[in-house]
Amino acid sequence: MSIVAGIDFGTLSVRVSIFDADRGRIGSGVASYPLHRRREDPEFATQSHADHMSALIAAVRLAIDAAKIDGRSIAAIALDATGSSVVPVGNRLEPLDDYYMWCDHRAWREAQRITSVARRIELEAIRWCGGTYSSEWGFSKLLHWLRNNPAKRKDLVTALEHCDLVAAVLCGIDDPDQVPRSVCAMGHKWMWSKTWGGLPPDEFLLEVDPLLEGVRAKMARGRYSTSNEIAGRLCATWAQKLGLQPGIPIPVGALDAHWDAVGAGVRLGGVVNVIGTSTCVIAVSDSQTLVPGLCGIVPGSVHPEHTGIEAGLSATGDIFDAIARRARTTVEALSEKAIGYRPGQTGLMRLTWDNGDRTVLVNPELGGATIGWNLLHEAEDELFAAIEGTAFHTRIILERLEEFGTRLDRVINAGGIARKNNLLNQVYANVLKKPVLVPDGDVTGLGSAIFAFMAIGAFRTIESAQKALCVPYRTFEPEESTTAVYEEMFGHFRQLYFALGQKDSAPAALGGLLPALRRITANQTGL
Repeated sequence: MSIVAGIDFGTLSVRVSIFDADRGRIGSGVASYPLHRRREDPEFATQSHADHMSALIAAVRLAIDAAKIDGRSIAAIALDATGSSVVPVGNRLEPLDDYYMWCDHRAWREAQRITSVARRIELEAIRWCGGTYSSEWGFSKLLHWLRNNPAKRKDLVTALEHCDLVAAVLCGIDDPDQVPRSVCAMGHKWMWSKTWGGLPPDEFLLEVDPLLEGVRAKMARGRYSTSNEIAGRLCATWAQKLGLQPGIPIPVGALDAHWDAVGAGVRLGGVVNVIGTSTCVIAVSDSQTLVPGLCGIVPGSVHPEHTGIEAGLSATGDIFDAIARRARTTVEALSEKAIGYRPGQTGLMRLTWDNGDRTVLVNPELGGATIGWNLLHEAEDELFAAIEGTAFHTRIILERLEEFGTRLDRVINAGGIARKNNLLNQVYANVLKKPVLVPDGDVTGLGSAIFAFMAIGAFRTIESAQKALCVPYRTFEPEESTTAVYEEMFGHFRQLYFALGQKDSAPAALGGLLPALRRITANQTGL
């Protein structure tokens, strides 16, 4: 009997799931931590390393109790985390500040500067992250920190992704030259690749800002590895805190959505939409093909033997929650009211840029827009339009992938929202014109557990682990009656998306949009 624990650090909580190789999930525990926001600065989003680690202790203890096992029987642990969630560290890897969370967009000016210089000098790395660098990524956040914390600059030893610092702490590693560096995180968020010798050159970084002098050498410290390598072994101090056996292996970590995709059953020819507070669109490929506007094409980032592809929406569940919050109700209540809605019947078209655009425009300066309001619209109408809008945006991403040669034979909707919201899954199937598979059970932490099992040799391949552990699917088939309406609406959405989302877009004739939405509503409601 092999037992492991998969640890998943989300935006608001950490979940620890304990799996048995034969029986699957046998217990789990969740502990939350605060996300620090500032009403006067909507771009601000930070978290405390101490809060993360305290929550981890609590969640592990809860999971062990739920599984009714001795924690010392757990043979390995593996962890993923949100990203790019960046913390500058000093001596012995002590945090110098809170994490810049992935959803912190204060570094949009820094991202623009990085993009501008990279394009001008034709930096190879920028081509592999879609041609545009994001405020959600590592160098942007680190540069923002350097610019705004002059008193702390001298203490900077390096900066770490969340998954890498947690792994180092658990293994008792405090030497920056020994710290594990996730190829998944560093490849997608820091422009790292073996192809061009690791990180971008000093000349480029100095051209971006002289404050980046010496940063390349600081960020190069550590062991860059894919997740089939071992980060280290659980140290005695943290074994005691967690109630586990010291010395158990911990593989190199990864970003949460990438391992969520593994747990949901990602494979060649498929894509997984990990739908939560945001959406990460994850695929694997057997070739390396550049795709403009995507977050990254990184060999070994999702599956060590394939090329990982990442795209996404900067907000999904966060938008739904905001709509419900403004209406002083819940997403569940609004979704119930929207059951039975026909395509386009609200007369609204929702551009879901409330937290900027991550793919394919990569523009954090955008804001959400809802077109077609009348005096009688209710919150449930806006929610339904937002669900349609996230589906339309996802279709733009998938069409871009297919345009540049990624084979997509099946679509999986994973994440907590997809598991709970059948209305959303059916809309996605209708808009994407493809069957949408939804795991019929909880897969949170399963990707982490698969890599933990691999670390102890319980499974020879990721595919064999997926076959043994992944849950069956519910299938949402596209409804033929929706095809014509959603094709027309998607045409309007696509035009709006590129016309309003790009500063240099050509003039667009939009005068027919509102009459078209009214006509669609009339046809759908019979009014």
